Amino acid sequence: MMQYMFAKGFLGTEAPFFMDTVTLLVALLPFFVYCGILIARKGHYDLHRWVQWSLFVVSLVVVGWFEYGARIGGGFQSFIKGSDLPKNLVLTSLIVHILIAVVTLFLWIRTLVQADRNFREHNLPGGYTLRHIRAGMRTAIGIFLTSLSGIWVYLLLFVF
Repeated sequence: MMQYMFAKGFLGTEAPFFMDTVTLLVALLPFFVYCGILIARKGHYDLHRWVQWSLFVVSLVVVGWFEYGARIGGGFQSFIKGSDLPKNLVLTSLIVHILIAVVTLFLWIRTLVQADRNFREHNLPGGYTLRHIRAGMRTAIGIFLTSLSGIWVYLLLFVF
């Protein structure tokens, strides 16, 4: 049924298709978020809101697809078999990545929900703009670090 997920990937490694796809999307996510920020800077707040919510929902779907593939594919134990690196190094990197991703998820949810509330109450743009910009920057940094650490784990598992 989902054999295509485990076909050889397209990035030239031994990673399966789903892992290459998720890694590519995770690598591109900070650029998409930055484009959303540029939209807000140009004053297109409704479009900015739509882009940020869309990126969030697509990210949740991608993470769900990744989790499904990782579980069906045998999890960490299955993917570490292809690496010559010490298991503890890769596992530690994976744990750090997961911690960054979970914290970022909660930051992102909080930023989106607060922004929606403040937008409906006509405080954005307005009195809460600076607070929103700071929350958005923290979230964007978290997304960047999640992307970077995810790429690092991919490299450890399938390249080095």
